Amino acid sequence: MTIKSVSPQAPAVAAAPDASEARAYAELLLRDASVRVTSARTKVLSTLLTTRTALSHQDIQDTFTDMDRVTLYRALDCLTEAGLAHKIAVDDRIFRYSAGAEHHEHADGSVHQHQHGHFKCTRCTKVFCLDDTAEATFLGSVLPVTDDRRSTASQLQSALEKTLGKGFQSHEVELTIKGWCADCARQAAASDAEDA
Repeated sequence: MTIKSVSPQAPAVAAAPDASEARAYAELLLRDASVRVTSARTKVLSTLLTTRTALSHQDIQDTFTDMDRVTLYRALDCLTEAGLAHKIAVDDRIFRYSAGAEHHEHADGSVHQHQHGHFKCTRCTKVFCLDDTAEATFLGSVLPVTDDRRSTASQLQSALEKTLGKGFQSHEVELTIKGWCADCARQAAASDAEDA
């Protein structure tokens, strides 16, 4: 089981031996974010931290059948507002949630938007976050490197102004790559091989 990092400054925990360690880590993150620790918030955050794909409300509800849907919605809203999870809107109109912050406030008071891409499998509809690594950000790896080492956000803002003209201001960036996940691609290849 791998636990995701929820902060670009904090390294990802390589492996957690059991669910109790994920719960303990979730409690620590809740306290660090000055959020009251509740059973629902801890359960939901520990699930998001240990899941590779983004989960819908229904996915989480199916996992915690003893939790009523309103409590689950409130826990997800709280985690999103605290910056411990982010809400992903995809074209099927079902919000999905993943561990990680939408915004980070820096010591100088500036706010950095946690902008990253997603991969959506068009076959099974799972959504995967294209997480940043210690070496590079996903968006940074697809944008050209500039001599002045401008941030990804400033490069995108510059491209926006070149395309649409001055005065346009971006507030967030969404990138979704669509295709087949590894499991669905394998199933399709096996099905094609059987048909041949």
